[in-house]
Amino acid sequence: MPQSSKHLLAIEVAYTTPDREIIIALQLPHGATASDAIDRSGILQQAPEIDLAKNKIGIYGKLCAPNHVLQQHDRVEIYRPLVIDPKEIRRLRAGKNSLKAN
Repeated sequence: MPQSSKHLLAIEVAYTTPDREIIIALQLPHGATASDAIDRSGILQQAPEIDLAKNKIGIYGKLCAPNHVLQQHDRVEIYRPLVIDPKEIRRLRAGKNSLKAN
């Protein structure tokens, strides 16, 4: 018997690349986990480059485990691995800016 929508969580699963953004809205029963949302969303078929052994996941920018129990209106985000360390990017930018100032 289908559950009524008031007994379901409204959840989004999101993954972005420089070229595209995938956001999938779905409804899941209370007690569903981040892993459940990823599985049910079908996002792994849309973005086969996702490797959950390498890609971290989170809820609104805060890392979480796959077994994290979701709350109403959570957005499960799948993060791409960093290509370059953010500290290194800042160091390189600071070096370029100091060259411009001279």
